[in-house]
Amino acid sequence: MKEAEFTIIENKEVSPGTYMMTMSGDTSAITAPGQFINIKLDGHYLRRPMSICDYDEEGLMIIYRVVGEGTEDMSKMTTGDKFNALTGLGNGFDLSDIPEDAVLVGGGAGAMPMYALAKAMLGAPTIIIGFTSAEDMFFFDEFRNLGIHVIATTLDGSFGVKGTVVDGMKTIAEKLPYAVACGPDPMIKAVWENALDGQFDLSARMACGFGACMGCTIETASGPARVCKEGPIFKHNEIIW
Repeated sequence: MKEAEFTIIENKEVSPGTYMMTMSGDTSAITAPGQFINIKLDGHYLRRPMSICDYDEEGLMIIYRVVGEGTEDMSKMTTGDKFNALTGLGNGFDLSDIPEDAVLVGGGAGAMPMYALAKAMLGAPTIIIGFTSAEDMFFFDEFRNLGIHVIATTLDGSFGVKGTVVDGMKTIAEKLPYAVACGPDPMIKAVWENALDGQFDLSARMACGFGACMGCTIETASGPARVCKEGPIFKHNEIIW
């Protein structure tokens, strides 16, 4: 974990209510896709945890939805604005455990940690990304430009496979041998139920973001675990619903 100051390069809306923020700053504490940062916002007591979409030695990118006062304030930030953040939080994906034929699965803004993961993986995996409608879609071309086979699903059928990401999974196999998933917990549970193995990016309400407050503790097969510290990535056999 490291505390650092970041400067916004760009903060733009990529679909209704969803924003992409790119920023420069010290990313040396980030060691694996799936880790997150915890942003300090003026006027807000608690930091906001944000999954990392992409990163390099000069800065990083996040994708976030406006869901409350904190993210509403974030959406109004502009180029040149600065903020403090804790970086390199949580345990990222274990790349050594992911087979080349793994299927990546992401729901909405929750798909974003999949981008850095896909860039880090060898070969050209398949990713299934789910949205409410074609209007809500983003990053379809960015994933495809990585050489990835992209299967898009929309609940209203306005683009790609009609239905949820599980409907997209069914176009490949009745149960996926190995899935790597990130998104809302109900989606994660559905993917977990339809995969034989995999890694899953869980979410939880966090106060500190680095394991001190114990507020995001969940029960796992090996006992209590903090989503912010032992997670947010958990393997299939660790999760108890």
